[in-house]
Amino acid sequence: MTPERFETICKVLSQRQPDLTVITDEVHKGRNLSAIVRTCDAVGIQEFHCVEPRKGYRAFRGTALGSHKWVDTVLHSEVSTGINHLKQKGFKIVAAHLSDAAVDFREVDYTVPTALLMGTEKEGVSTEALALVDEEVVIPMMGMVESFNVSVACAIILTEVQRQRKKAGLYDTRRLSDEVYNIKLFQWCQPVVTKFCDERGLEYPPIDEEGEIINPADWYRKIREAAK
Repeated sequence: MTPERFETICKVLSQRQPDLTVITDEVHKGRNLSAIVRTCDAVGIQEFHCVEPRKGYRAFRGTALGSHKWVDTVLHSEVSTGINHLKQKGFKIVAAHLSDAAVDFREVDYTVPTALLMGTEKEGVSTEALALVDEEVVIPMMGMVESFNVSVACAIILTEVQRQRKKAGLYDTRRLSDEVYNIKLFQWCQPVVTKFCDERGLEYPPIDEEGEIINPADWYRKIREAAK
């Protein structure tokens, strides 16, 4: 772990937005899902919600370029389950959907806890989901086509979300809780030890101000003794 790498990890975690997320309504193409995850990472989203497509969720690593290591994916079996889960946490649900009720995506306030809902590639947001959303937004189109690709539309809207949040100073101070920050810091700094601990149900060992395990030899010795 170089000092530069550790500094980057700390900076990224300090800009994570715990009250911002994306939820996909059965988006099924791996390339689109992974592109959305990559954009989530870029704007500081730590937790991505995916209503599992009937064909199953399969991330396309080539498009994500490693972003799945940095963004947690939460799967939901039904869109109503996912939306209600987020509403109970205080999120406003904003659906990207072409309708008479939709407003220009730039007219919505994204500085409050917000979950952006993106629909399937062909059918858009489901009727079931629309009955539960708080607002609908649309990206104005000037050409012959009626909509952007779902991952492109998500990126366009999240760019506006980032602009508003940056202007409001929401990236200026750490917003993750100490507990979540410390867990993610260890996981990102020590991925191999994280896997070892998770597979065995062990607590993570403490790390120092450079992201290294404090007295690793002593920690490994205690683990070996406990396993006897």
